[in-house]
Amino acid sequence: MLTLPRKKFAIEEYHQIIASGVLKEDYLIELINGEIFEMSPVGFRHASCVNKLNQLLSLKLGNKAIISIQNPIKLNDNSEPQPDIVLLKPRHDFYANQHPTVEDIFLLIEVADSSIEYDRTFKIPIYAENKVQEVWLVDLNQNLLEVYQNPQTNYYQSIKKLSSQDSITLTQPETIAVKLDRILF
Repeated sequence: MLTLPRKKFAIEEYHQIIASGVLKEDYLIELINGEIFEMSPVGFRHASCVNKLNQLLSLKLGNKAIISIQNPIKLNDNSEPQPDIVLLKPRHDFYANQHPTVEDIFLLIEVADSSIEYDRTFKIPIYAENKVQEVWLVDLNQNLLEVYQNPQTNYYQSIKKLSSQDSITLTQPETIAVKLDRILF
């Protein structure tokens, strides 16, 4: 079988394609490892979970972090995913002149139902490879929170699965406890 080489894009090329109108800004797409991927549409439970997390984290953290909802982050020169939620280090300009980088991230959260396998087997290893220190994956199908910590080459050394009866302690930007029955269904 003949396999043709794929064109890989740098972030600058990706932005030029969007600016040219070939891809519209409102398309649900993201750049990962130089390839453009279509993202799954956001369903009701997905949106509800993101909203609950946003409200909960906003109330607990106040101005100690910027809570970025479904906005791009720059992992490297050819990856600009759009996670559901990212807790960012505060900046006076709110990242007006550049997308946040890995060094700006306290916590990255993906919420998934139809995209759970894509997130777990494709995106999580990319976050590890780029040294995102802590990732939460909310699995709406199993009603679980998967916590990924201690990134290695392309995997996380520590993986925990928690249910709605559990709590988790967030340590950055400050120590707060989160009861998972507040976010899981």
